[in-house]
Amino acid sequence: MSMKAAFIGLGAMGAPMAGHLHAKGLLTAVGNRTQAKADALAGEWGVAAPDMAGIGASCDVIALCVSADDDVIGVVEALLPSLKKGTIVVDHSTVAPATAKRAARMLAEAGVDFLDAPVSGGVEGAKNGKLSVMVGGDAAVVERARPVLEAYAARVTHMGGVGSGQATKAVNQVLVAGIAQAVTEGLALGESLGLEAERLLPTLAAGAAGNWFLDKRGATMLRNEFSVGFKLALLHKDLGIVRGIATEAGTDRTIIERSLADFGELMSRGYGDEDISALIRLKRSS
Repeated sequence: MSMKAAFIGLGAMGAPMAGHLHAKGLLTAVGNRTQAKADALAGEWGVAAPDMAGIGASCDVIALCVSADDDVIGVVEALLPSLKKGTIVVDHSTVAPATAKRAARMLAEAGVDFLDAPVSGGVEGAKNGKLSVMVGGDAAVVERARPVLEAYAARVTHMGGVGSGQATKAVNQVLVAGIAQAVTEGLALGESLGLEAERLLPTLAAGAAGNWFLDKRGATMLRNEFSVGFKLALLHKDLGIVRGIATEAGTDRTIIERSLADFGELMSRGYGDEDISALIRLKRSS
């Protein structure tokens, strides 16, 4: 029998990820906090949009991509009464490792497997099916879930036990924040020195300063275009989780603290729904 998969959380990342599952013939059902959105996509793809009980009872692999720790636990609690033994729940959200472990314990009592599998690659990666998926959980469960994961991934890496996927994502978000700090500060300097973007950006990209963020966001930020790629409010949320992890680990938090302050300032000014490249607003001379 073919694998039956569901996807819960049809936001900027989740909707295209679910679309790739549909294209692979794996998608059976979708769910979303706003039922109308689930109904619309279900109609477009010819799949079901039942309640959580319906999803739990009908699917072998249930992937979710929601906003916060409480959302993950809430979805797990809603699914639990109807889940079949041997079902796999895959969480693509960015949450604390402790939340992943809690969800795994809850599901294990019902004979259900759990993988924490946060992703990196932005909305572009989700749309293109080129995400990097960092997975925590049992190796055999990862292999069983691999057809689902590979539907939207360029790379699937088993990082270790439950929680290690989220630990990897914590490292990822520190790098994302630090690169954003450097690129926005550098481009603000270039702007103030009168350098032309059409010459500056390809020159930087061709050398040691080249990176994904510069390539994907450099030109748009210099045009003051901050349409959503990755909402800065979501990175702020992620970095709050990372701060706790780094505090417990006893490592340096310079980038974490600076970025929390900067993104918090932008949110207070009403820019929380803009892409993280809006950080350049704070780097420009007043």
